[in-house]
Amino acid sequence: MVEPLLIDISRLLDRAAKGRLPTGVDRVMLAYLERWGDRSLAILQKGSWRRVLGPVHSQQLFALLRQRPERFAQRMNRVVAKACLPPWPRQQWPGAWALHLGQTGLENPGFVPWVRRSGQKPVFFVHDLIPLTHPEYCRVGEGVHHQQRLKTMLHCAAAVVANSAQTLADFERHAAGLGLPVPPGVVAPLAPADLGQGALQEPPLQDPYFVVLGTIEPRKNHLLLLNVWRELAQQLGPHCPKLVVVGQRGWECEQVVDMLERCHAIHPHVLEVPRCTDQELATWLRHARALLFPSFAEGFGMPLVEALAMGTPVIASRLPVFQEVAGDTPDYLSPIDGAGWMQAVHDYLPVGSVRRLAQCQRMSNFAVPTWEAHFKKVESLLERLSWRRN
Repeated sequence: MVEPLLIDISRLLDRAAKGRLPTGVDRVMLAYLERWGDRSLAILQKGSWRRVLGPVHSQQLFALLRQRPERFAQRMNRVVAKACLPPWPRQQWPGAWALHLGQTGLENPGFVPWVRRSGQKPVFFVHDLIPLTHPEYCRVGEGVHHQQRLKTMLHCAAAVVANSAQTLADFERHAAGLGLPVPPGVVAPLAPADLGQGALQEPPLQDPYFVVLGTIEPRKNHLLLLNVWRELAQQLGPHCPKLVVVGQRGWECEQVVDMLERCHAIHPHVLEVPRCTDQELATWLRHARALLFPSFAEGFGMPLVEALAMGTPVIASRLPVFQEVAGDTPDYLSPIDGAGWMQAVHDYLPVGSVRRLAQCQRMSNFAVPTWEAHFKKVESLLERLSWRRN
């Protein structure tokens, strides 16, 4: 591959400066930094302002993102301020692969002209098409922005990477609907965070519990689980299992927040954990009766892989992408089948649960995706395209 690589870290810097914990998209970007950061330069974008930083300032920002030290925002601002002083590094990079993993700035009309002026060969990561396929679960206006991001990819991408065959197929259908050719692409599944070694042996709760993991937003379907737990609390009283809700509160989730804050029936049985270290997450997952994943739509579903990699059973929505990623290992249910989810919780609750044991046995056939396999696929694509250009 042509060196150096260029990596857009705008999204990572913005979220880290605000103290936000890494999401699935952020973890993908951090994995790429870990793999290729030592041979890369940083791209920064803010509105219509864009710049490729030199090696020294790029490496300083990469190190900050890896370490997340105290006073991150102040340290970041110092590095960026110094990087903006003249003399500036050259801004034309003919033939250099540029990794736009967080999709920052793609809806900005100046993005494509800048890409072409700089000579970079942009590689875009297609995480999902949910704002177009399921706009009802997204912020108002997000579909319009995402439509423009996808148009930008189709007009100037040298290559695209998709996290699943389902995502790539959605992208190809969208391109066909616009009458645009699809750039060369590869499906490269994502690897889970390495949580297994960090789990504590002592369970965090003495009572049996289930975990739901992810930002609290409409498509994650937390409301179904909270209503299930309300019924379980009435049925089982003090023997009701706990539901551990791991994730930050997102947008348009007022009904879920109302249940969490005002539904007295579930208060003794539902624990909200908005901030969680990797070790704490590993411990919650390791000792759970199961991970519950009732989403309406996903591009990949990292929590599913993280749980299975730790040997924790998963009860998930019957989504094609989940079946692509995990095969027949989890138990699948419709995301609107409240009675089915309640029965699954009942079935998984006993210590000698036959249904849970059956899934644990099926896990022996589950191959955990690895970052090594992911990057081999991406490298193979870029090397093939580099050879064609030469």
